[in-house]
Amino acid sequence: MSETVNVAEIFGENVFNDAVMRERLPKSVYKKLRKTIVEGTELDPGIADSVAQAMKEWAVERGATHYTHWFQPLTGVTAEKHDSFISAPDTTGKVMLEFSGKELVKGEPDASSFPSGGLRATFEARGYTAWDCTSPAFLKEDATGVTLCIPTAFCSYTGEALDKKTPLLRSMQAIDQQALRILRLFGNTTSKKVTPSVGPEQEYFLVDRAKYLQRKDLIYTGRTLFGAMPPKGQEMDDHYFGTIRERIGSFMNEVNKELWKLGVSAKTQHNEVAPAQHELAPIYAEANLAVDHNQMVMETLKKVAGRHGLACLLHEKPFAGVNGSGKHNNWSITTDDGINMLNPGETPHENIQFLLVLACILKAVDVHADLLRQSAADVGNDHRLGANEAPPAIISIFLGEQLEDVIDQLCSTGEATHSKQGGKLMTGVATLPDLDKDATDRNRTSPFAFTGNKFEFRMVGSADSISSPNVVLNTIVAEAFKEAADVLEKAEDFDLAVHDMIKEMLAAHKRIIFNGNGYSEAWVEEAEKRGLPNIKSMVDSIPALTTDKAVKLFEEFGVYTKAELESRAEIEYETYSKVINIEAKTMIDMAGKQFIPAVIKYTTQLAQSVNAVKSACPVADVSVQTELLTESSDLLSEAKVALANLVEIDNKACGMEEGRAQAVFYHDQVVPAMAALRAPIDKLEMIVDKELWPMPSYGDLIFEV
Repeated sequence: MSETVNVAEIFGENVFNDAVMRERLPKSVYKKLRKTIVEGTELDPGIADSVAQAMKEWAVERGATHYTHWFQPLTGVTAEKHDSFISAPDTTGKVMLEFSGKELVKGEPDASSFPSGGLRATFEARGYTAWDCTSPAFLKEDATGVTLCIPTAFCSYTGEALDKKTPLLRSMQAIDQQALRILRLFGNTTSKKVTPSVGPEQEYFLVDRAKYLQRKDLIYTGRTLFGAMPPKGQEMDDHYFGTIRERIGSFMNEVNKELWKLGVSAKTQHNEVAPAQHELAPIYAEANLAVDHNQMVMETLKKVAGRHGLACLLHEKPFAGVNGSGKHNNWSITTDDGINMLNPGETPHENIQFLLVLACILKAVDVHADLLRQSAADVGNDHRLGANEAPPAIISIFLGEQLEDVIDQLCSTGEATHSKQGGKLMTGVATLPDLDKDATDRNRTSPFAFTGNKFEFRMVGSADSISSPNVVLNTIVAEAFKEAADVLEKAEDFDLAVHDMIKEMLAAHKRIIFNGNGYSEAWVEEAEKRGLPNIKSMVDSIPALTTDKAVKLFEEFGVYTKAELESRAEIEYETYSKVINIEAKTMIDMAGKQFIPAVIKYTTQLAQSVNAVKSACPVADVSVQTELLTESSDLLSEAKVALANLVEIDNKACGMEEGRAQAVFYHDQVVPAMAALRAPIDKLEMIVDKELWPMPSYGDLIFEV
């Protein structure tokens, strides 16, 4: 039995949160810092020393010896450099523990050692981390001891954003300013700030670590590059929401404790569809905090898994043939006084403010579908999107019957007179209560679905940072709000103008709405007729970053400069090429050193067995063994040819100049060559004696946890 935990007592105990600041900071300092956090005003540099002193004392009391500026470079993971609190020894040899305001506010990591897309060169190494006071500092407890982690932004010496946080904060400012304009149009004078709220659902796989360490593909790439399906996969649907096994439950229990201490509101946990797959979902938080928390979640899942003899796989498709993992990004916009601008109310047809907001979002997603698709693009997601387990690569919006009916009324007659209601769900069992039924069903196949008072962007990959999708969402909606406010603020008759605007926007962008089966071929054909883009791969999505439309959008709101967008496109191309190159080289290594030798050993033993039987009894029937030997030998020959071909093609790719042409070559040439090598080896796995097969199978990995 695990020890009981009082969640209320441990929640946030390792966070320098508002309660701690209120207790430890001088009242005037606390008020100034709180004003910056809540209202977004400029940080008063004069309070830094006072905050640093209080933060250090709090951390040291809890065992901290070091501090770090915790940031999110364009690697997609976090980075940290640890410095101890000790100062230089005095003449007696004693040291003091010091932490200044300057050390709190600014750090200086080597900017040239992180991806910069040409913004920094090796000889131009200077970069800065800057304290993000809107995300509280926290303590990380692990084998290195206790470290004070200070969330920071990361930028170059010349001011360009080199991280995931800076553009996110810029985009949050943009949507705040434009959303307030919309609220003021409807007479709201009390709301002072509008913040995007995000709740990311994190999917992941757990496998036994000892088996994991026997697979070079899992170690080097995070996914299995070879593997035949076991007799059973997920066909019986028995893993989804199934009873959580003891070993997994113990892991989840420790993950929850770790996250609760860090102030991460881990809420929901369950088994997912595929064997060995699970999900963890938090309560909503402001977008900046949600992004930071999701990085903490991914780090914690991996760290705790190791303690339990497990390995956590965050790759979008670690096993071919079973469901991959995503990260549903639930997004809404809320005022500081509690108004959710995506709440339709009981009668959405009468809620003009909501209808305007909805129309603006439809417009934003339709106009910038390519950017939204790109924001969810990574190498692993190419294996998942459109694979009948995740949204298709086509961006569309699911609104449900209620809102679609309201829109149909507005587009056909010019006004909406009613909204469909949910009614009662009759169970037919006397002892069970009749339930209030929602007015709309859900749609798992939609990439961008309205789910009551939020939108669920379901394309994001499980290993990816949620920063980029939220940067895009915030900015494209800010643009739509601005364009609406620019017109409506000048209107002589606001009621008439807003009515006409809603009707016009809905009619112009209704094509983006689709409530049907997004997995069907019919939808692919229908989407093409509607003119909706179908961007099937990461490589094909990257050009969306640097179109004139994208540059204008992001520069207008100060989210990205043209140079920053071009740098990110370059990084994306390089990332794709590097990942595929690592996968190809891993396949070459595994095939040449493990699989082919194992098959040669098997066929040799089989041939010796056939010869021995024939020598002992020339008339013996060895047709089955001979047929098996022939099949194995043919597949072995096929594998050797495919291996040689992959080596040749990968070498050619490696010799190309980095950039789009190289990434396209990897996608068009190397990836198919990898598939050609995998095919015969996966077939051989079903033939060769298990005792001779050099590594754990899919069945060993996903069912023996």
